[in-house]
Amino acid sequence: MTGLPASTPASTPAIQVAEEVAQAVADGRPVVALESTIFTHGLPRPRNLAVALEAEQQLRAAGVVPATIGVHAGVPTVGLSTEQITELAATDGLDKVSLRDLPVVAALGRHGGTTVAATAFLAHRAGVRVFSTGGLGGVHFGASESFDESADLTTLAATPVTVISAGVKSILDIRATLERFETLNIPVIGYRTTRYPGFYVTDSGHEINFAVQSPEEAARIIDARDRLDLPQAVLIANPVDPARQLPPEELDGILARAWAEAERRGITGNASTPFLLDHIQRDTGGRSLEVNVEVYRGNVRLGGEIAGALARIPAAGRAGGADEASGPDGTGGAGGSVAAPTGA
Repeated sequence: MTGLPASTPASTPAIQVAEEVAQAVADGRPVVALESTIFTHGLPRPRNLAVALEAEQQLRAAGVVPATIGVHAGVPTVGLSTEQITELAATDGLDKVSLRDLPVVAALGRHGGTTVAATAFLAHRAGVRVFSTGGLGGVHFGASESFDESADLTTLAATPVTVISAGVKSILDIRATLERFETLNIPVIGYRTTRYPGFYVTDSGHEINFAVQSPEEAARIIDARDRLDLPQAVLIANPVDPARQLPPEELDGILARAWAEAERRGITGNASTPFLLDHIQRDTGGRSLEVNVEVYRGNVRLGGEIAGALARIPAAGRAGGADEASGPDGTGGAGGSVAAPTGA
């Protein structure tokens, strides 16, 4: 899609929230946001669509409302329909949409898969408090010279959602990323571990200060953050099952070969992450893809459990609903430019 369709009215909403999602948020029922880049850019067809729909079904089976987030025909949407997910999963050349790209793809009427940064922002604007993803963006190697850092970092510093991940992507400088989280006042909490996970591996070799042992403990921390009216995300680091991880002794060699090939081809910037992950998949004969899917399943499951625990905390103990919370732009949560809900 290259331009805004002629039939698109000037009153097209800035953000579309599915009726099911909006009603669940209003009722205080558990909702979990899911990003779209995992099926628009991260996984091959037809596995991408199967994984996207499986995640939604997994949450529904647990009594949680899924809110898959993406941009459809220029409309940032919280709660894509099955038809919209299917269309995005099958479309070539989709934009990879970070927060800075949202107004561009909206104005041009384009389809797009939303990154962690854009998904977190849209989830918060819709009042969704929990977001499950695979791996976070962070500081790239050589960032002291290239200044190559993911927009996930600064967005999460100003967006009070809860993000469940298996750590940052293994291709990143994990030590530097953890330092940046500290500088940005973003709490990083291990789920039943104080060893920070490395996406494909259970233990990245780095330690973190805090761990929670249950979804209820995680929910109490999130609630305390909200009652303190703090602006940053809470990151829950959920390691992949050790029996499902890539063999740690292989990972360094795999990463070294991936980086060498990217350098040989001159691939940098926004294009480097999908290239490196694809190279790792080919180098491992598809084993990394299975780990990726297992990571995502585990994070979706834990996100549903934490959302359920949050929903059981009495509303009187919270800092207020989405309308009272401030987004990164200083506007009120789900108010203002968020569309009246429509059916998904």
